[in-house]
Amino acid sequence: MRFPLIPVLVLLLVNCGIDLYIYRALLKRTANRLWSRIQLWCAALFFIAMIVIICLPKRQGDDGAFLALMWCLYAYLSIYLSKYLFVVFDLIAKLPQLWHRRRSKTVTAAGIVMAVACFLLLWWGALINRYNIDIKKVEFASAEVPVGFDGFRIVQISDLHTGSYGSDDSFLTKLVELVNGLNPDMIVFTGDIVNRHSSELEPFVDVLGALKAPYGIWSILGNHDYGDYYDWTSDDAKAENMRQLYDMQHAMNWNLLLNQHAPVVCGTDTLMLIGVENLGDPPFKNYGDLKAAYPTLGDGHFKLLLSHNPAHWTNDISGHPEVNIPLTLSGHTHAMQISAGRVSPAVFRYKTWGGMYSDDAGHNLYVNIGTGTVGMPARIGATPEITVITLRHSSK
Repeated sequence: MRFPLIPVLVLLLVNCGIDLYIYRALLKRTANRLWSRIQLWCAALFFIAMIVIICLPKRQGDDGAFLALMWCLYAYLSIYLSKYLFVVFDLIAKLPQLWHRRRSKTVTAAGIVMAVACFLLLWWGALINRYNIDIKKVEFASAEVPVGFDGFRIVQISDLHTGSYGSDDSFLTKLVELVNGLNPDMIVFTGDIVNRHSSELEPFVDVLGALKAPYGIWSILGNHDYGDYYDWTSDDAKAENMRQLYDMQHAMNWNLLLNQHAPVVCGTDTLMLIGVENLGDPPFKNYGDLKAAYPTLGDGHFKLLLSHNPAHWTNDISGHPEVNIPLTLSGHTHAMQISAGRVSPAVFRYKTWGGMYSDDAGHNLYVNIGTGTVGMPARIGATPEITVITLRHSSK
């Protein structure tokens, strides 16, 4: 992994300033110089470690090293975010000195508490909440739902990012057991099964192949599944990577939809399940073609669309009455792996980042915030999600 040199060096210099500030504060406010020396030596070690990481040669395919690097960077982030928080509070505590008054020890103490809380919260997200699972139950009622599908239960999972687990299958085993325990009629997966390349999926083929549903397990690809985040030696190598991904999904008894549709028959009624390849906003490449997947979008069939990036719904389906797709299921956003209820920084990046959305033309979108992690190995809030969607025929 290579880092942009100038921004990283600027960050390191700022962090050195933060460390120097804390060192001088400890030196001045504590009788025992041991604490200031510990701070100085720890800061020096972190600085050296970051320089080593920056200078590491680019190594493709070494997933163990990639995961170790990810955790090292997260540890660095957790420590320095906490330090930043303390310094901000301590600077506020010094404001009374502008009027020749004493520093507010109460505000400084609050800064220490907030810094510790920040550190603990970040590691709670990485070591505990990342492995929790939230089962969300949603009812979708519409007159367009065929009578035969009234009560039909669909379980949606998304964004597994198996490469972030190395070869540890304990979490995905738990996930599969929970999904099967829900007794779904159909299971859908809305993309991003790997991070960079298909071999990340190999340790989990048997585990994910244990998913069961009478109407099948259906999947699509997400932006991470095409190998676009990996430097391939040739186009043939990248094509082989995709072939292996297709083969593994087939071995798992998953039905991968590549700009295709499939009729799902329940009794005398039919649901048209449509799966498009990744469509979305830059910098993500567009591989999808909705019209190729289902040419007659305005017909009277009840259609369920699987599309990884919810921006596809926002851009091409919502507000388009000629497109008769009552329900779309997406993933992709992860709620940026940070949320508290309906509050998330994802709102600044995505118009539709989690939960159910509707427009006035009868189009509905559900965004599953995923189960895996990418980049930051934590979920601070934004608990991994299994969604149970029950279809209801409504006379209205």
